[in-house]
Amino acid sequence: MAAEKATNESEIEGEDDLDEEPGEVIESAPPLKVGDERELGSFGLKKKLLKRGHGWETPELGDEVTVHYVGTLLDGTKFDSTRDRGEPLTIKLGNGQVVTGLDQGIITMQKEETSMFTLPPELAYGAAGLNGAVPPNSVVQFEVQLVSWITVVDICKGGGIIKKIMEKGDRNEVPGDLDEVLVKYRVALDDGTVVAETTEEGFEFYVKDGHLCPALPKAVRTMRRGEKAQLVVQPQYAFGEEGRNMSNGVHSIPPSSLLNIDVELVSFKPVIDIIGDSKVFKKILKEGEGAVVANEGATVTISYVARLEDGTVFEKKGIDGEQPLEFITDEEQVIAGLDRAVATMKKGERAILTIHPDFGFGSSEVRRDLAVIPPSSNVVYEVEMLDFFKEKAPSEMSNSEKIEAARMKKEEGNLLFKTGKYQQAGKKYDKAADYISEDESFGDDEEKLAKKLRVACWLNRAACSLKLHDFQGTIKLCSQVLDIEFHNVKALYRRAQAYMETSDFFSAELDIKKVLETDPLHREVKLIQKNLKRLQAESNQRDSKLYINMFARMTRDTPVATKKLKVEKVEDDENVAMEIEMERVGDSSAPPDGEMVVDSC
Repeated sequence: MAAEKATNESEIEGEDDLDEEPGEVIESAPPLKVGDERELGSFGLKKKLLKRGHGWETPELGDEVTVHYVGTLLDGTKFDSTRDRGEPLTIKLGNGQVVTGLDQGIITMQKEETSMFTLPPELAYGAAGLNGAVPPNSVVQFEVQLVSWITVVDICKGGGIIKKIMEKGDRNEVPGDLDEVLVKYRVALDDGTVVAETTEEGFEFYVKDGHLCPALPKAVRTMRRGEKAQLVVQPQYAFGEEGRNMSNGVHSIPPSSLLNIDVELVSFKPVIDIIGDSKVFKKILKEGEGAVVANEGATVTISYVARLEDGTVFEKKGIDGEQPLEFITDEEQVIAGLDRAVATMKKGERAILTIHPDFGFGSSEVRRDLAVIPPSSNVVYEVEMLDFFKEKAPSEMSNSEKIEAARMKKEEGNLLFKTGKYQQAGKKYDKAADYISEDESFGDDEEKLAKKLRVACWLNRAACSLKLHDFQGTIKLCSQVLDIEFHNVKALYRRAQAYMETSDFFSAELDIKKVLETDPLHREVKLIQKNLKRLQAESNQRDSKLYINMFARMTRDTPVATKKLKVEKVEDDENVAMEIEMERVGDSSAPPDGEMVVDSC
């Protein structure tokens, strides 16, 4: 009755039952208890749980399942049984090997679960029945035990590479194109001849570089660490129509051969493109602790061995009696590639960094502790993060601590600005402003201090942006200040400079006028006003030349026919003028020659 009621309600709400996937109701409904029965979907298939299974995973259409079942009519008459035959049945779900109702029922089952499925004729043997054992249009029942299943994946969605997962991996991560993988494999032809096999230690390669045949890296990209799988590979993803010739002890592979590959992903080392432009790579040799990384501004302690690409060691820290290196990230205290990569590391992490000269030692020869680094050299660091200390986040601070931290960061930014390190100074001002952002809640006296600091940080950041030719950034920051302090001279002055650099002379002139209204003798502003007038004059002169050239070109390119029309029009105009003059002479009310005619309109 409960199932019937649910169906009626579904019809009243106007749901489209044809769009419903098998098992959808089960996924959204509470789990069945042993002895409970529920309708699956709305086509009359019912499931009664007899024995609970293990875990939470269920098979999918396309998977290979192994089941025991007993099929009976409603009166208990048995018409089929794997138990009577003494061995379970292995089938591929959704492949037409069993009736549709069984496919739809089995995908709701967990491993070792036993359930009773009641199938309407439409999902069973229909009007034809089954060889006299099942009468036409019969409702049938199957008691099913899901012994096990193998997940089957069509990797290329066209049957070119079919993967059967024999043993699942132990994590959710799969390798990326940059990662280095360690695999074991055994390759056989369709007749069982083994044509390739790794040693017991396996074989390492980078996924992007490929190995053996196109199918292997494609399959490895879908595997988890520790996963074992069987691949069935069609020729186009193996060795194609040409096959492979025997050479140096390597077995030949006949043309258009199908391959069966047993493969295990033993492990992989993630490789990360730190900058995003393939100039700083980090290959993780050992995962660090937890999820927290150093990030910018952390005080880090690392050990490392630094080498040239030929293996020459040019520096060591924290190894062979050397002291570890301690530095603050994002302070330009080490080469940029090392700085940026270390900021992504966890405590205890070990990694190999490969650094392009753009983020290393550049195009000059550099002498280090143990060797000279030639110009434009790639360098390799094997680094371990021993420890790091991060500053408190604003959310962990009291209001007075936030204000003090902002003041200190601003002072650090000022020192960097004076030495010409505008990028780094700008980051300090940004960090300072974050501590005392407008979203924070301060008391009246604290808010006055915070506002003053906030405005100073924005103005200083705007000065950095000007130096770095980030004129839109300058305009934005100065506008933030002017939203609070309408006549702030520094903000108007710097914004005027940025407007001039972007050729927005009108806006620049407005800002300059506002400054001079407040301070008519402002020396720097009067200088840029003079410069603005020069730029405006140059711009007007360029525009004038542009229009002169444009009109000259238009005149030169005018067709002869158009010129003829113009001549005729001039003649017509002269005739009209003569007629008007004659009328004027005969009109005593017309003004005498030389007097101005003023149009009424």
